[in-house]
Amino acid sequence: MWTTGTVIERIDWNDRLFSLRIKSELAPFKAGQFIKLSQVQGDKRIARAYSLVNAPGAPWQEVLAVTVEEGQLSPALHELAVGDSIDITPSANGFMTLDELPENMGRHLWLLATGTAIGPFISMLETPAPWQRFEQIVLVYGVRLAEDLAYWTRLEELAALYPGQLVLVPCVTREAVKGALGCRIPAGLADGSIEQQAGININAQDAQVMLCGNPEMVADALIELQGRGLVKNLRRTPGQITMEKYW
Repeated sequence: MWTTGTVIERIDWNDRLFSLRIKSELAPFKAGQFIKLSQVQGDKRIARAYSLVNAPGAPWQEVLAVTVEEGQLSPALHELAVGDSIDITPSANGFMTLDELPENMGRHLWLLATGTAIGPFISMLETPAPWQRFEQIVLVYGVRLAEDLAYWTRLEELAALYPGQLVLVPCVTREAVKGALGCRIPAGLADGSIEQQAGININAQDAQVMLCGNPEMVADALIELQGRGLVKNLRRTPGQITMEKYW
């Protein structure tokens, strides 16, 4: 179930938030899927799921993580340096992928993420699929502080590569940031400020919405979206809302 990976690079976004690039043998995967990292501590193996940030086909596996003081694995991951080893699953899993969205439903793709849950959406945006399938893509990225906007420079590069097709809407709740909304994502949906900043309305006819992040955000945003007539996307009953709670 486990194979050994080697850390080949790390990025420290701030003193808590970091990315690891890991070299290991990983089976082909779909953008949006996750792997598990693990470590044996004493006589117990500790494992946690992390979405892959890199696009399929990249020569490494990249994860975005935040260290939590009381966490069982994240503090150990935060201590890893280039050349260190970490156990990793040899294949990825998960259904938070674009091919789970119903075909011929929606011309606007809304990607709503909080914190480290931005990872799977970056993986998707690094592939041709969303650009070929959707007329416009709106990425709403909710964090507490501006320094928590990991990969923001890359997202701005993608917006420049696809002008008018990709719209970025940062939501920063604990400090005022130029160009960012100061609300939680559900509140921004409720008062219309997210749609106003994006210049696009969310409706059942045009939208496919992917929610990924903390359970409270996902639950509250779901209520707002259902109030507009959007429904959960299930294989047996296609809809407009695809969700993944991030812990």
